[in-house]
Amino acid sequence: MDATMVSEEDLVGMGLRVSVSATQTAFYILLVGMGILGNGTVIGVIGKSILMDRGRGRNSDVIIVNMALSNLLVSALRNSLLVISDLGLELYSSKEWCQFLMGVWVWLRSANVWSTLFLSAFHFQTLRRVAPTVGNIQGPKTLMLSLGLIWLLNFVYSIPAYVFSTSGDSNSTETLMLVSSTTRPLLGCVWNFRSSYNGLAYATTSMVIHETLPIILMAFTNIGSLYTLYTHGRVRSSVQDAPVIKRVPAERRAAKVILALIMLFIASWGTSIISVNYFNYNRGSSAEFLLVVARFANIIFIAMSPIVLAIGHRRLRSFMKSVLSH
Repeated sequence: MDATMVSEEDLVGMGLRVSVSATQTAFYILLVGMGILGNGTVIGVIGKSILMDRGRGRNSDVIIVNMALSNLLVSALRNSLLVISDLGLELYSSKEWCQFLMGVWVWLRSANVWSTLFLSAFHFQTLRRVAPTVGNIQGPKTLMLSLGLIWLLNFVYSIPAYVFSTSGDSNSTETLMLVSSTTRPLLGCVWNFRSSYNGLAYATTSMVIHETLPIILMAFTNIGSLYTLYTHGRVRSSVQDAPVIKRVPAERRAAKVILALIMLFIASWGTSIISVNYFNYNRGSSAEFLLVVARFANIIFIAMSPIVLAIGHRRLRSFMKSVLSH
């Protein structure tokens, strides 16, 4: 059966519509603005340093810019449209536009998760080197290939989101949104799997691959980084000239920043996972509250991560000081 011929009663994963207060809307607009402005600043400042400075630390800066870019795209192409919808503008799209937008939203959100994990994994791999060299620890081609692979694989994963989407209407209510991007139809777009089992299978796969697994890996890589720094610190006094020992103070500072980022991500992403999946499978009297919680949890990391980076990244910190002083 073609998706355009499916009646509203057959749409998969329908739920309830949640009203948003003026205070919640104002706070959400603030967070979206912070996400766009903050991540844009990260890309501009660190991106400029990448082009001008090809010395030590360039690889980690490239990964930070990649993460900030994914944050910016999610905020600009998804969350900003939510703001427009909240302000009272009724937005509806054709089936073709819905397919395109749903595919892009899933692609960006899943790439965002794995880009964040890549930062944590890269730092862990750096610390495990017995004697890291001054300069790039791995070639720029290898790094760019790895980042390109993240975007390519997640693009392939988003293809079902493109295929199994359609346009609803003004009566369409809350619907299951995969990869925890949101829980309501935007621009009138809704999921339309031809079988509820197919929709459940895709949602379950999404939860495992793009939600549970990355969080577990982030936790392990950060614990590994902290343990590696601890072991390096214990032998500093006996091996003062080892390159890896000399880098311990700088790497410890970097580890603290990355640990703060990952903890923020886990708290934000984990809250969204719990809220969305409780709504999808349980409902009940607390469903509306959980949808509101999930909505804000999805934006917290995007909005706050530039602030964490500004505290720990030397160039960003200098830029912010110069802006505030003027």
